[in-house]
Amino acid sequence: MPAHALTRPVLLTLCACVLVAQSMVAAINLLIPQLSSSALHPSHTEVLWTVDAYVIVFAGLLIPAGALGDRHGRKGALLAGLALFAAGAATSALAPGPALLIAGRGLSGAGAALITPATMSILVHLAGPEHRARAMASWTLAIGLGGMAGNLGGGLAGQYLSWRALFAVMVPLAAVLAVAVAVTTPRTARSAQGSPDPAGTLLLTAGLIAVLFGIIEGPGHGWASARILTAFTAGALLLAAFTGHALRSRAPLFDPRVFRSAGLRATTLGLATGFFGLFALFFVNSQYLQQVKGYGPAVTGVAIVPLIVGMALVPRFAARWSARPRPVVGTGLALIGLGLLAASTADAHTPYPLYACWLLVISAGTGLAMPALTLGVVVSLPAHQAGLGSGLGTSAREIGAALGVAVAGTALAGHADFASGMGPALRVVGLTVLAATALVVLGHRASGHPPRPAPAAPTAREPVA
Repeated sequence: MPAHALTRPVLLTLCACVLVAQSMVAAINLLIPQLSSSALHPSHTEVLWTVDAYVIVFAGLLIPAGALGDRHGRKGALLAGLALFAAGAATSALAPGPALLIAGRGLSGAGAALITPATMSILVHLAGPEHRARAMASWTLAIGLGGMAGNLGGGLAGQYLSWRALFAVMVPLAAVLAVAVAVTTPRTARSAQGSPDPAGTLLLTAGLIAVLFGIIEGPGHGWASARILTAFTAGALLLAAFTGHALRSRAPLFDPRVFRSAGLRATTLGLATGFFGLFALFFVNSQYLQQVKGYGPAVTGVAIVPLIVGMALVPRFAARWSARPRPVVGTGLALIGLGLLAASTADAHTPYPLYACWLLVISAGTGLAMPALTLGVVVSLPAHQAGLGSGLGTSAREIGAALGVAVAGTALAGHADFASGMGPALRVVGLTVLAATALVVLGHRASGHPPRPAPAAPTAREPVA
């Protein structure tokens, strides 16, 4: 496919799709108070599942969904994902009770799992090696803007509309995006290798869902509770079974031996680390601005806009340094960690402009590191596995995000109130980010220079080191 196939309308359409899918991860958080007091009368557990169902299904299906798009058509997978996303949103908007609301969230999460890897895989194929870094910077920016748009949209809906309105507006929006995809986006060549792997898909998806359930529900039930220990044990056994199955299979969902590549290990850890810090901040930030500073939901959504600035401006410069990923990634992740440590000093008397400066530091670090890390996952796998690479990378992001919220929530639970627990929670997260950054930088050093895209892709059994 020639490089000029990636036109501006195609790029904007694909980025809009991933932005909308990512926005629904965060949007529901600012609607929790309104949802809790709604006519549905959900229990505390049902509210938690309304928030978590989307993330668990989204992250659990990403890798199989990416492989499915590679093998059966990426444009078709994207259109199917938009249809599922809209169906889930409609179900949630019209839900007469908590059970259907949760089911709709899960259905939308399945749609998002098809949308996200398909958009990235199409970009990789249309951009060509010479424009790939800029395309990945735009895609990464769309993910960051999706989180911001979700917070802003959720805040506005909570202030002026209702939680049903947030879901209802997603239905026509998904329809418009589907039309745009059908009109602007060309089909890309399918992967000729491999065939569907139902057993591998079931084992991997169930294992990831069990692990994510344990991470997300751990703070509420207690990390040593029977339910959480059972979830982690089941997840570990299922993932071990998937590994054994994939090593024996002639056509696995993906070959676990790709993780022999130090570069792939480092980039996936880096993606998880960045979103670990970012989503811990999202979890703490909305509560700080509303409970400590006294802002309303709409003002809270606007107050986090500084996080957009670095994500919007820095990736344009980061794409120019894509040939030197180690210093770019190390600096970006370090800025996230240092920004979190600075934000940990905030209290009720901290001027908002100073707090906004710390948000800008975290935003700049995210905009600097994420495009290089995303591109690192792409070039660590053969071109025909671009959808799988996107699934691996986005799974790392979502697992990191779930861990960030879980760690921040656990640290907060150990204090009498939010105001006294915010500082320690952000310090734990910030120091963890800095420690993980050192491991990521060492991993990049061990991998040497990033691999250059070759004219002929290696086979599915040949991990690119």
